[in-house]
Amino acid sequence: MRADRLVSLVLLLRQRGRLSATTLARELEVSTRTVLRDIEALSAAGVPVYAERGRHGGFALLPGFQTELTGLNHEEALALLVAGSRRGAQAFGLGSALASAMLKVLDALPESYRDTAAGAVERLLIDPETDLLSRRLVAEEVPDSIVAEVRRAVFAGHKLRIHYAAVGQPPKWRTVDPIGLVTVREQGYLLATRSGADRTYRLSRVLAAEELAEPAQRPDRVDLDRAWQERSTRFRTGGDSVTVLVRVNPTQREILVGTALAVLAEEVDADGWLRLEVTFQDPRHAEWALWQLATNAEALSPEWLRTALRNRAAAIATRYEAPPEG
Repeated sequence: MRADRLVSLVLLLRQRGRLSATTLARELEVSTRTVLRDIEALSAAGVPVYAERGRHGGFALLPGFQTELTGLNHEEALALLVAGSRRGAQAFGLGSALASAMLKVLDALPESYRDTAAGAVERLLIDPETDLLSRRLVAEEVPDSIVAEVRRAVFAGHKLRIHYAAVGQPPKWRTVDPIGLVTVREQGYLLATRSGADRTYRLSRVLAAEELAEPAQRPDRVDLDRAWQERSTRFRTGGDSVTVLVRVNPTQREILVGTALAVLAEEVDADGWLRLEVTFQDPRHAEWALWQLATNAEALSPEWLRTALRNRAAAIATRYEAPPEG
């Protein structure tokens, strides 16, 4: 890991010139003390890095210093940089590795291409955090240590033991055969089998993970896109899940989506409220989720849900008709 960090430090100085220890620490996600130790290591290895004192001082490389990295042509580098602008790597715990790789891609370009490629990437935006209606896509936070363990088991083809908190159930340990990882709307999922049956686990609900030495029971090749489509179809149509049509205040959208299992459709009404078709685990889950939003949401269908919410509201109103006793 330190060797990768030293390379990233050199590339930062090559591409951005003089940088303070504080800036380097922030970019490399380490302490300033670690940065100073790395600077000393680079100097001892013959890398011409020097310090400039003063208010605007920092560390820099002597002009003309070159690193030995494999070159890429302009189109290849541009493709990698555009791919690297997507945020899927964050969901799989590869954010810092992606940042380091992008530095290497830029540095590998001939100097005549470097500014052109960097400028082209600035003209492209992939999957922004908000859409035109300022609805924010909230990425789920999953500890890197957990994601890394899951990722290792997926790539190595080993069984995986996870401590998983399913909705409405106490966390339990499960041993699964991992197949692949999927990210959808900033949410990461593990596709796996358990005792031969297909299973899909939301990474944000994995509380701990342990790669096992035992080989996973899984096919050598997998069409992950097809597998995801098939599981999505079964999920929407099977079990006790219910689909609800609901209107919601835009400010409460993320709360609703965060409790739902899936969003099947979404559009904007004339008054600015959002009309969503969402799936819940069962009728009780749907009633609970809509009740939490009070007057910021309205269930349009099915009728049994409207009736359940109306009866609950009537019971509350009856309870508060008279002043409290005593």
